[in-house]
Amino acid sequence: MSAEEQSGPARESRRSGPLVAVTRWMENLGETGFAYLLLTPVFVLLGAIALYPLLRTLELSLYTNIIGTGEPDFVGLDHYVSLFTGESDRWLPGTSRFLWGDVAVTGEFPFVHVEGLLRSALAVTIIFAVVSVFFETLIGFGQALVLDQEFRGRSWVRVAIIIPWAIPIVIQGMIFYLMFHPSTGFATEYLANYGIVAETNTLNDPFSSLLIVTVADIWKTSAFMALLILAGLQSIDRSLYDVAKVAGASRWQQFRLITFPLILPTLGIAILFRTIDAMRIYGLIDSVSSCTVVPSLSCMVVATFGSQRGLASAIAFVTAIIIGIAVMGVIYQQYKEGL
Repeated sequence: MSAEEQSGPARESRRSGPLVAVTRWMENLGETGFAYLLLTPVFVLLGAIALYPLLRTLELSLYTNIIGTGEPDFVGLDHYVSLFTGESDRWLPGTSRFLWGDVAVTGEFPFVHVEGLLRSALAVTIIFAVVSVFFETLIGFGQALVLDQEFRGRSWVRVAIIIPWAIPIVIQGMIFYLMFHPSTGFATEYLANYGIVAETNTLNDPFSSLLIVTVADIWKTSAFMALLILAGLQSIDRSLYDVAKVAGASRWQQFRLITFPLILPTLGIAILFRTIDAMRIYGLIDSVSSCTVVPSLSCMVVATFGSQRGLASAIAFVTAIIIGIAVMGVIYQQYKEGL
């Protein structure tokens, strides 16, 4: 047998080895498939970091774990049922509830009392998230439009806008706490004259405290929205505005036909980030008022974890589901606009 005939099987084995097969499979992938292949390590890492704690939380929520009572017992979905039926409200601090409480019936339509809403951790969290994110987006958009213009001292204005965002949450909470403290606060009397906040025990009044916490969050994180939106504005091709000016378009037409459509993807991501953060509000509430006055879902998790870990895990998992629904809504909206 010749040397060439002997080397033939060796060459054939090299051509049909596992490494060669994998290489050929990667070569046959399309651009989209190859992109997902490159992202696979990221997906695995995110699954290990994010998905495992979520599944672990779900597992803990299926067991009753009252500290000091021994081994936990499997209770299935009892914690979730008790949350939505009000049976678990006795474990929550003060008069807080998971759902809204008293309902007044007028004619054929039920109306929820404001007091009942402000005692509900779910309602307070949703109200806070919607109001704060709305005004932060509005103010941040305005700030970004100003910072996108050329004017003297623009760098100093950018630094001034970023300062509130750089302040730690605890210090920010103490600032607003001292502003409305019964003995040292200077803002209570002025706002109370217009009926905006309670005249006495302002920080112990649910409506006043929720308003103060919301304003404090808007004051701090509007800069975050402004920076994200400004990054989107900076990415817009300036030649589009030059063409629009030549065509005789007004500033409003330039904003409506160029700026706003092109900034929508960035705006959606900014709203998504802020919504996720707003749904997890805890530190600002605890430093300005207390979780018994302004209940939130994160407050309820912290308050019940020391005595009822199963219930705390159920509240945490429900919070994660709500955040997931919000995230999927924004992603779906972005997908529709991209079609």
